[in-house]
Amino acid sequence: MEEHKLKVVGEPFSAELGKQDLAPGKPFEFELEVEVVPEFELPGLEGLDVKKPILEVSDAAVEEEINKVRINEGSLDSREKPEAGDYLTGHGVMKGKDGTEFYNIKGCVVQKPAADKNGKGMILGVLVDDFDKQLGSPKAGDTVTIRTKGPENHEVEGIRGNDLTVTFTVDRIDRIVPADMNAVVAMFGMQSEAQLRETVKARLQQRVAVQQQVAMRQQISKHLVDATKMELPQRMAAFQTARVLENRRMELMYRGVDPMKIEEHMAELRTASGTVAQRDLKLFFILHKAAEQLNITVGEDEILNRIAQMAYERNMNPAKLRDEIVARNQVGAVFNQVREHKTMDAILAKAKVTEMPVEEYNKLMKGQESAVQA
Repeated sequence: MEEHKLKVVGEPFSAELGKQDLAPGKPFEFELEVEVVPEFELPGLEGLDVKKPILEVSDAAVEEEINKVRINEGSLDSREKPEAGDYLTGHGVMKGKDGTEFYNIKGCVVQKPAADKNGKGMILGVLVDDFDKQLGSPKAGDTVTIRTKGPENHEVEGIRGNDLTVTFTVDRIDRIVPADMNAVVAMFGMQSEAQLRETVKARLQQRVAVQQQVAMRQQISKHLVDATKMELPQRMAAFQTARVLENRRMELMYRGVDPMKIEEHMAELRTASGTVAQRDLKLFFILHKAAEQLNITVGEDEILNRIAQMAYERNMNPAKLRDEIVARNQVGAVFNQVREHKTMDAILAKAKVTEMPVEEYNKLMKGQESAVQA
């Protein structure tokens, strides 16, 4: 590797290693294949045409955010049978068609789909189209069986395309009763409801700034991917799914998306086309090369600041979130996110940015990732 200056990616591969017969005094020869960083030319990074949506924080958005806080801080009302939107806590076990056990989790939570979900629901991280029909209305102590096909892009290889059977034994059924507004005001140390609303509005304005930046970065990403010709390492592309999911989770946390919504998005992403993984892998190589060209570096303080920002959005202690990220071995994902954002922002600094109303922007970007919520 050093002699030939190979930039190796992924794990070495050998079709024959481990199959040879070893004999004393005889040579032991084998071949290894390694995949390397693809060679490609970066497109121009200056003067790109970028649209910036004009976003405002409406009173309705403030009300919606406060309602989320009231639900998060609400109490549980025990129910005999679940209705739409209620939560069931119990013991979930997921097995494949040959009996292989993938998950065995006590205390897992599922939600009986609300009316706007059209019967779709999630269990143990897998989205099931007819979840409501299969779940039914079990009581505490009942066991239900959910059958579904494993998503092709699941990070656990054995689950991909497998005929899955999930047994779920219900321990309890609860409905969330939103906390009283006065209790929320006191909980957050505010003097009045008006002060709480002003605080929430200030937080949403920060989130709007993030949304605007995300929308512009997505345009930069699309330009870079569309304008770059590259032959991807095939095996690495096939195993890219786990990294894509990890990065998307970090991105949603950065945007301040509600934790439950993040898990729903992750379940949907697992069913998405493999082209998503290939696109993200291609973008990874492009931004890595662009970061080197632009002399982008990331310090430890920047990683800690990003974790603190995500913790603020989730109303968590930064130290607790940092410990969780370290325990899940996700520090690398945070590093990559910061470096990629800094790289795209450096390109944005040299771009031609045009502001436009969000409605006009979404119409222009219809069908692309860059559409944002008003």
